[in-house]
Amino acid sequence: MELQQRINAFVKLGAFLNQFKENEVVKNDTLEANDLFFDGFKHQLKLAQEYNGWFTKSNISYTLKNWSNALTNPNINAWISKYNFKTLNPQTVAIIMAGNIPLVGFHDFLSVLISGQNVLVKQSSNDKHLLPFLAKYLEVVEPGFKGKIKFTEEKLENFDAVIATGSDNTARYFEYYFKNKPSIIRKNRNSVAILTGNETESELEALSDDIFRYYGLGCRNVSKFFVPKDYNFDAFFNAVYKWHPIINESKYANNYDYNKAVYLMSEFDMLENGFLMIKEDDSYASPIATLFYEKYNDISELQDKLATDSDKIQCIVANGFADTEIAFGETQNPQLWDYADNVDTVEFLLEI
Repeated sequence: MELQQRINAFVKLGAFLNQFKENEVVKNDTLEANDLFFDGFKHQLKLAQEYNGWFTKSNISYTLKNWSNALTNPNINAWISKYNFKTLNPQTVAIIMAGNIPLVGFHDFLSVLISGQNVLVKQSSNDKHLLPFLAKYLEVVEPGFKGKIKFTEEKLENFDAVIATGSDNTARYFEYYFKNKPSIIRKNRNSVAILTGNETESELEALSDDIFRYYGLGCRNVSKFFVPKDYNFDAFFNAVYKWHPIINESKYANNYDYNKAVYLMSEFDMLENGFLMIKEDDSYASPIATLFYEKYNDISELQDKLATDSDKIQCIVANGFADTEIAFGETQNPQLWDYADNVDTVEFLLEI
């Protein structure tokens, strides 16, 4: 199967996903194999929501929108243009996926297949409905994918390399278990924002999307922000208020109530507005419904600190702080070339 055939298949998948918008689902009768898959995917979306309370209609729809926007000919070609997709003897790459947000392992899945390798997927039990169905769609619109995609719930066997995503604890297990295989092992990472006090209201409102989208469960969600020593939080609280309906969602509300009780009983100082608590803390990973903050005196010292802690950080949201910063509101809209942990997955796959 040629590279262009693989590209064409994912472009068709992007068009298929574009039908499933949050406010309305509109069938496009011109799409290939749509009669076979449209109603079935609607059912899988329903199952995913019922099985995992964090996978709301809004969050799943947001994921599908992002992938439909990404899977276009111009985007895919811009992404792969720097690589040499030489003829290779396909290897089997195992992917151990996380399940914190919908289709969180799709970029690895895409990267393996677009590079010409075979994929063996071990999904999280929290996110098991959507990807197998989309894989079947790919096999129908491009029969060359048949035999190249496998899913398993058993022990991984007969693979040549691995991409595994998990916690710091599971990463230690992965590193030992896969020590004789080429691998990408991902650990816990969190995203941070840098505020100066000069942010506009629109920037702070955009930051709230980085904080609350997917309930803060993703590594690209901002879990901590750094503020000047005498920062006034009023503007921040006013700007994030647009997300206040989130407290009406039971899983989030339960976490908010639990963490608030813990902080009060422990007599921790905190600020809260009825749906978000902010607490001064040195850690990067904050609990659901909580945002940690830390004060800084000097920008250059903060830049040095974050450089030292780079292995703990996924994204830095700021305006004029670092060359690699991400604009406010854009953490959950990565491009195809924005690799997790800044490790080039396609380059790894082409060198196996």
